[in-house]
This record gives sequence, structure tokens and C-alpha cells, in this order.
Amino acid sequence: MARLAAASLLVLAGCTHAAPTTTPKPNPKAEHALAADLNRIFDAPAMAQGLWGVEVKSLDSGRVIYTRNPRTLMMPASNLKILTLAAAAETLGWDYRFTTTLETSAPVEGGALKGDLIVRGSGDPTINSRGNRASAVFDEWAAGLKAAGITRIDGNVVGDDRAFDRRLGQGWSWDYLQDGYAAPAGALEFNEDTATLAIRPGPKAGDAAVLELPPSTGLGLLHNVVTGEPGSPTAIDVERPPAGSDLNVTGSIAVDAKPESRTVAVANPALYFAHALTLALIERGIAVRGIPATFQPSTLQQPQPRTVLLSSQSPPLREIATTMMKVSQNLYAETLLKAIGAAKGGAGTSENGRHAAADVFASWGIAPGGYVQADGSGLSRYDYVTADLLVTLLEHLFKDPRHKEAFMATLPIAGTDGTIASRMKATRAEANAIAKTGSISNVRALSGYVKTRDGETLAFSILANNFTIPAATVNGIADAAVEALSNYSRR
Repeated sequence: MARLAAASLLVLAGCTHAAPTTTPKPNPKAEHALAADLNRIFDAPAMAQGLWGVEVKSLDSGRVIYTRNPRTLMMPASNLKILTLAAAAETLGWDYRFTTTLETSAPVEGGALKGDLIVRGSGDPTINSRGNRASAVFDEWAAGLKAAGITRIDGNVVGDDRAFDRRLGQGWSWDYLQDGYAAPAGALEFNEDTATLAIRPGPKAGDAAVLELPPSTGLGLLHNVVTGEPGSPTAIDVERPPAGSDLNVTGSIAVDAKPESRTVAVANPALYFAHALTLALIERGIAVRGIPATFQPSTLQQPQPRTVLLSSQSPPLREIATTMMKVSQNLYAETLLKAIGAAKGGAGTSENGRHAAADVFASWGIAPGGYVQADGSGLSRYDYVTADLLVTLLEHLFKDPRHKEAFMATLPIAGTDGTIASRMKATRAEANAIAKTGSISNVRALSGYVKTRDGETLAFSILANNFTIPAATVNGIADAAVEALSNYSRR
């Protein structure tokens, strides 16, 4: 993470461009030439039926130097994460950490915890395989329990995720709920609330294929995959009904084919976490006699007071945000939106998070009519923003010393890393432009910063909606526009 942040800061500092020493003077001729170049790019016949929303602003002079439908509401896809992160940074602070605790209401006798071990979460999304963090956390917890004299748990390992609700994002489509990128956000999250579905051919053509899922995902399997003839194409489809928890897996896999895999979203994150912790403790020498479970508050009995055995904190928001923005991790964004709602004194819900975010933007002078925020990640097709709004946010974050460096360090670097690692290579925009991408069906977005030939910093937002041409073509047009900005000079 530190290396990524350092790389972004070097880009920010304009390491290959001389920073302007005075406010750039307007040059109408140069601006007209740039507008003509950008118009040629955006007027590409392939996008004749599509819609562009574009704004480019100099952060050195304060001048808007190019627009196209800048105040038209458009779907942003993952450019919505810019709004979520801006609100989270303002509300929580860049050093904010999520806390997870191990608690119990039971006594410890003779090395045994004589009741349940409760793991209570507040939304830490980082207990996963990135950097082997989950393994390190489980090592820490097992060592801490042993230090407290616990080598056996006579009760259950119970997941308490009441800090957040379990609702999916508003407006999420039923036909991708099974996919890993649509994993539900909760107060307990293990492995980004995803699991791997493995598909292997059976012994001979005509046999049922072999399907495997890790335990306690909360998912059932409806098995409709057959083993095909040697050399036949492999075609696997996975669906999950909106109100169900069964994966309907259909298709065929050739008898001589290599195993296939799909990343799927789990149905019960808290149970999934409790199961992972149970296995981890057993592997680390702590016996568990009970079963993984989720916390069910009783209406008949008063809750028993708990003792906190261990407390663990996540990496700071600045690191969480870097992963979220560099790879466009949806679960992290949904988690931050709920965390914002909880931090403002409400329940950890997306609705409360949206209200808290709106309060932040209102304090920055942004009227609510300029955007519609349905979720935290941009996966919803109910999200709408304008190019003007995104540039306004980019400018605010750039000019606020509390946010500038930390925010810039989260953005992918053209031709270098993140979701634009392969884009704009061998151009002046490579290792210069830093920008957040957005991608859902018929939507592409690219918003961020680039330095001109003169070292002038431009904030830009490029939104594309309503197209049916290949998305790669749309990305290519947006990249060409950013390359034109990187080549721009007022001289």
C-alpha cells in the first residue's frame, strides 16, 4: 500500500512536468484548438446514438475549459465511489479503523470457555486473502485466546453482525446477485463475502459434473451440469433467484476439460465468518465443541453482560480506500456507506449513509438535485450524477489539504496500476493521468486528474451512457480525450 501511495504522490507532484509558478493566463486560441480536438474525438460516428457528459476544469486558473452536457444526469457506474469515498473521508477521517472484538458471557474454567465465543463486527472489510490478512488476524486471535488461558471452547462460535443491516444495494439487478462483485455488505465480512464454486468433469461423458462449494456459505446447489464429450465446449451458467439462496448451476463441461471456477456471493456473511473462524481456531490448536452460528437476540431473557477477550483493528481508511478505488471493489464501498450512517449516530444502513453523505455534500455547497445516490458502489442503475458534480468534488478534494494527498493516492495511474494499468500506454498521459473508472452495461466513466504539457493540473470527468457499441471502443475514445488534455499547452 505504501508503494502505491508513493507512486500516486509522485504523479500528483507532476514529476515529469514543470508545475506552473503563476496562475495560467487565458489563451482563447489554445482553448479553442483544444475544444476542436475534443469535439472531433467525442463526435466519433460510432457513438452517434450514445450520450457523453464531459467537463474539464483547470485547478490552477479555476477556468472550465471544455464541457459537453456537463449538467445532464447520467449513470456513473463505479465513478459513484468518488462520492462515497469523499463522504467517508469527511465523516470518518483517513485514519479511521474498523474494530472487531471477541467477546463472551461465559466463564473460563480449566482452559475451557464454558459457553459461546462471540465475534462482534463493525464492518471491517479487510479480513480476506489480500496480503494474507485473514490468516494474520486469526493467528492473532488464537494466540490471544491461548494467552487468556483458553484452549477449548465448549459452546459455539457466534457471529454478531447487528451493527449493520444485511440489505443489498438499492436497485441492484436480480440477474447478478450470485456474482462475487455483488456480495452483500455486513458488519462481519470474510473473504469479501465471496466463495469459489469449483466445477470438474465427471469420470465419463454423460455423467454429472462435480460441483464443490466451501461450507457455510449459506448457499444451496441445484446441480444441472453434465459432463460433455471430449473436446466439446464448456458452458456454465450460474443463477440465484432474488428471494432464494440456492445457486442454479447449469451447462456442460468436457470430460477432458480443466476444472472451471466461479466467484460467487455468499448468502449469510455472518455465518460464513463464524465458520471460517471456527476452522481457523481448530487449525491453530483450540478445540471447538460447538458449531458456527449467528447471534439471535432473545425476547424472553435479558442479554447477559459480555467480557471483551480481544479487540482487533483494521488498516486505516486510507489503505482500505486505496484497494477500493484501485481495483474498484464494490463491497468496500457498500461497507463505507453503511459505516457513514452508523458514525452519524444512526443504524448502519445504506439509507442512513446516503443521508449522511448528502449532509456532507450540502456543507460543500452541492445541492441534492445534481445527483441521485442509491448505493455506495455504483452497481445500481438508480445512481445518477453529472460531470459537473464530479469535477466539483474532484476540485474540493484537491484543494482541501486534509484530503488532497490521501485521496490522490487511491486513484489508479494510467498505464501503471489499477483498472487503467493497460490504458494510455506510450502516451503523455501514461504515469500522468490518475482517474477512477466506471463500468456497467452500456455505461463507461473516467474521472480524475491530468497534467498538461505546461504542468497545469486539470480535473476532468468523462461519462458515457446509452451506447451499444463495444465498451472497448468507448474506453478508447475517453482515453484519446485524456491524451489530448495531457498534450494541451496554453503557449
